[in-house]
Amino acid sequence: MANSTMPHASLAQYLERSAELLLQTRAAIPASVMTAAVECIATALAAGRPLLVCGNGGSAADAQHITGELVGRFLKERRGLKAICLSSNAAVLTAWANDYSYETVFARQVEAYAEPGGVLLGLSTSGNSANVVAAFEAARHHGMATVALTGEGGGRLAALSDVLLAVPSRSTPLIQQAHLCLYHHLCEEIEARLAG
Repeated sequence: MANSTMPHASLAQYLERSAELLLQTRAAIPASVMTAAVECIATALAAGRPLLVCGNGGSAADAQHITGELVGRFLKERRGLKAICLSSNAAVLTAWANDYSYETVFARQVEAYAEPGGVLLGLSTSGNSANVVAAFEAARHHGMATVALTGEGGGRLAALSDVLLAVPSRSTPLIQQAHLCLYHHLCEEIEARLAG
């Protein structure tokens, strides 16, 4: 398992550590779990239900990346998919955080966009981001399935996730690198099911 702090390393050492974590991730996430995530999201999108995606910091950028691939295209020509990034509307984020709390900024948007049969995909390297946890609680209340991309153990999101994709590390940058591989695979598989 990677440590939460990474000592200074050469490029070769860093890439070796990254490759090692990807192999550990392959062992830690059974194919059946990834298939469950793909089926959950593809089924919702095929039915016109929303995929809501959220995260903070680098994970907010990942949330935008995921929705960009699904609304636009990943590899195939197809219709746009109803994927909404909850961390990309600056007016909503700042108004709600200023007037109420940053902890509920994603939960409020779940309330606004939720549809039974939809899915909330949350990214949190610790699995403990308070606003992502609150969003998962709101999603469950509104009849949405939940999929989490986290680090080792899944944190508080583990108990709130229908599907948990937990990278076996506590190092934020290495977890985020593995998340990129996982969600690119998700996008490819979802698109393969829906492009036809």
